Amino acid sequence: MPEFVSLYTGAGGLDLGFIAAGFTPVFANDINADAMETYSAAVDMIAERIGKDFEHEIITGDIRQVERLPERGCADLVIGGPPCQGFSVAGKMDPNDPRSRHVFDFLAMVERVQPKAFVMENVKALAKNKRWAGTIADIRAQAKKIGYKTHLEVLNSADYGVPQTRERMFLVGFKDEAVEYTYPEPAVEHHVGVAEALRSLPALGEPGNDQTCKAKVTAAKEPILRQSPFAGMLFNGQGRPMDMNRPAPTLPASMGGNRTPIVDQKTLETGAKQWVETYHDRLMNGGEVATRIPSRLRRISVQEAAAIQSFPQDMPWHGSQSSRYRQIGNAVPPRMAYAVAKSVSKALGYALDTQESLLTRMSTN
Repeated sequence: MPEFVSLYTGAGGLDLGFIAAGFTPVFANDINADAMETYSAAVDMIAERIGKDFEHEIITGDIRQVERLPERGCADLVIGGPPCQGFSVAGKMDPNDPRSRHVFDFLAMVERVQPKAFVMENVKALAKNKRWAGTIADIRAQAKKIGYKTHLEVLNSADYGVPQTRERMFLVGFKDEAVEYTYPEPAVEHHVGVAEALRSLPALGEPGNDQTCKAKVTAAKEPILRQSPFAGMLFNGQGRPMDMNRPAPTLPASMGGNRTPIVDQKTLETGAKQWVETYHDRLMNGGEVATRIPSRLRRISVQEAAAIQSFPQDMPWHGSQSSRYRQIGNAVPPRMAYAVAKSVSKALGYALDTQESLLTRMSTN
């Protein structure tokens, strides 16, 4: 069974997709201790369910300072999503941000391990924004220098069954230049909406959906209107209401407070028209600004955020509540990772035993 080294692992979203596609982890590393605890517990649950031993090095710390590094030839694949804050349009897009250098640290580990292939995930801006054209050219040149032919594409997670329009860059490199690689085609006939995803969970407050966000939803005194009721700033804070019939916008790592997205509980339960649509119509027609927000509007829970990222329902989150939201917001959606993993497996000529059901539930209970 082909093996992989995981770098900048986080909570393991990318890893879960590759494990479900038949790959085996041999090394995982991230600087975040909570994320590594979550990852370790998740891998243990998977191993128990499918009756396999995934005992491997799980090391917390800065990869540039870790003493026990993976050795040359230990894996067929190196995967990872180096920190993206320096490249993200949601950040300062600072070319001098030291976190931006991690993409080259990732390639240094590829050079050390010499796998058959590597998969690097990052934000869309790194591939598409003109500001980073020189950087992505340098990354691809460095990959070529160490012996890898690269393929670059931006994928939308909603095309692979994730109830979220999260666009991410995937740079895939192969040591054998003769390998023919094609990025995965969209895997669903229709995009999954927020309501469809959240209805698969227990009711809010019940076990399995009980890590609720305490931040209240309050009306902005001077709302900023846009054409769509889901695009303006009708509420205080940066957490916006989500169209329950469509995939969610990209979840931020800053969830947990008033940046946490908003759902309409009545719409979730009955399919009724969302309150924000009626309110938006009122404001567009010169109506008064709301002084109170109905209780049907609330923030998404930790488990709901995880469902929107396509994590398994029984994902064993660790750390404080804010840490859990952050782990989820920073993750690669497992279902998206699964699609990429299968495409890489096919290109390498593997016939692997896939376990897509792992992305729904991992435990044996």
